[in-house]
Amino acid sequence: MATFPTPAQGVAAALDIRKVIDELNRRDSRDDLFLKVGLHSGPCLAVLMNERQDYFGQTVNVASRLQTIATPDMIFATTPVVEDEEARTLLAALGRSLHGTTAFLRGLSGEIPVYGIPA
Repeated sequence: MATFPTPAQGVAAALDIRKVIDELNRRDSRDDLFLKVGLHSGPCLAVLMNERQDYFGQTVNVASRLQTIATPDMIFATTPVVEDEEARTLLAALGRSLHGTTAFLRGLSGEIPVYGIPA
């Protein structure tokens, strides 16, 4: 898990990390190193425990649940992420299209809209 000041910074980091992993796999002629990414934006509780900062709350839970349903070739994001103007501009500049669907996430009632971002 990681936190970012803005949704766009989270999207950029996810895409950069996926690019590096793809390059490592190509360089080493392998395909077993992969990353599943879920992105959500919202408020959370930041707590300093044992000289480490940690985050808690529903925002963190949603991001974690998205990560569990993400695939190695598709980053999953929620509406607050993809509706962020800076994130939309970044995705458009990179030519990344969004693939909308809905999903049931453990701990949430009903389906929620989720968006796949090709990695």
